[in-house]
Amino acid sequence: MPGVDRRTLLRSQKYEKNVTKRGSVGSSKKNKKNEYPVSPILLGVFLLLVVGSALFQILNTATTSSPFG
Repeated sequence: MPGVDRRTLLRSQKYEKNVTKRGSVGSSKKNKKNEYPVSPILLGVFLLLVVGSALFQILNTATTSSPFG
């Protein structure tokens, strides 16, 4: 095939047989997303910071504000 890049031709031949299978493609070809985008430890630290700072702000506001303004 003149005018076709060799790399494109090889990719086309590699995945050409998958076109006729339509849905019965093996699991090795499917994208797997088993990993979290953020590690659980980092998520825990972030959650601790957010909840901790919110509690600190609530306690700080409750102790410094006077009820009679």
